[in-house]
Amino acid sequence: MDVIVIGGGIVGLSASYYLAERGADVRLFEKGSLGNGSTARSAGGIRSQFDTAVNVELSLASKRVWNAFEDRFGVDMAYRKTGYLFLARSEAVAETFRENVQMQRDLGAESEFLTPEEAREHCEGLSAEQFVAATYNGDDGFADPNLAVQGYAGGVREAGVDIRTGTAVTDLRQDDEAVVGVVTGDGRFDADFVVNAGGPYATEIGRMAGASLPIHPRRRQIAVVDATRPVPEDDPLTIDLETGSYFRPEREGAALVGGHFAEDDPNQDPDSHDDSMELAWAADAVERAAEWTRYFDAETRIKRGWAGLYAVTPDNHPVIEESVPGLITASGFSGHGFQHAPATGQIVADLVFEAKPQLVDVSALTADRFERGEAMVEKNVV
Repeated sequence: MDVIVIGGGIVGLSASYYLAERGADVRLFEKGSLGNGSTARSAGGIRSQFDTAVNVELSLASKRVWNAFEDRFGVDMAYRKTGYLFLARSEAVAETFRENVQMQRDLGAESEFLTPEEAREHCEGLSAEQFVAATYNGDDGFADPNLAVQGYAGGVREAGVDIRTGTAVTDLRQDDEAVVGVVTGDGRFDADFVVNAGGPYATEIGRMAGASLPIHPRRRQIAVVDATRPVPEDDPLTIDLETGSYFRPEREGAALVGGHFAEDDPNQDPDSHDDSMELAWAADAVERAAEWTRYFDAETRIKRGWAGLYAVTPDNHPVIEESVPGLITASGFSGHGFQHAPATGQIVADLVFEAKPQLVDVSALTADRFERGEAMVEKNVV
């Protein structure tokens, strides 16, 4: 079985690894360097708290890999399980939280529904009086995406994958509408399957084969700050869900702060978007975080930051499918690609070898769900 994977981010690397593990001859084409796109600009979150069962199942299946990552790949990816804490300001959102926690627990996640006072036990700097409820999962956390890329890249190389960095795919080859290979600056390459793990480039790649994919590149930013009151390293990644403001601890009292606050959210050109952080946005992010925590104020110093692209779908769920014969799409994770990469790679291998996913039922994640009116909105996103 010859398989070509387009995209050398964490999803493409995971897919390459599990395909090769099952005996496929794999070539991976990446126009830049491995993991240097959206993966490198991720906040590294790994969590089980989602609105929909399929996202929870992708998380739990991925966590089994993340938990054993160093043993399998020989790389400590700095996985810190400090938890995720979601905060609700309204009773309507609190009721949704109750329902979500029950669903998550039914699937095996260790989520809890908390009062604001109980939430402050996990985040001592929280201004708990502003909220009516929270959810918490102590098994959630975050890791270093660049170290995870190193681990997967090493595993891919050991598995014999032919890695072609600095090599853009310029077209897909078809025979009677089936995708049978790719065209690059180095020539034409044949394959039984091609995997579209292009992230923000996924729509462009799909278009090469006549597939219409509702995946949109959207810009998101993160700032690293020296908090005025040091943030404890065991604080959870904490999200004021209704405003979209969030923070998580870094080392030595510093923190990451983030959120998307603008009403407009235009598509970006993946080849020319600005990957630098805007100082005005960073000041706004700190000010918003200061409204509901005691860690940040006007004296908080912004150290550095960056911007990257989310590959967003209208319902914040990925597209995982065989889009046209021979073309497997695994993109559009809407900010969750890093954490769901291990499960996704295994599902891609299932689609290639079994024609049907075995690990998680992703039949609801086909692109035609939007035409059928069966989109599943994921609200636990920032």
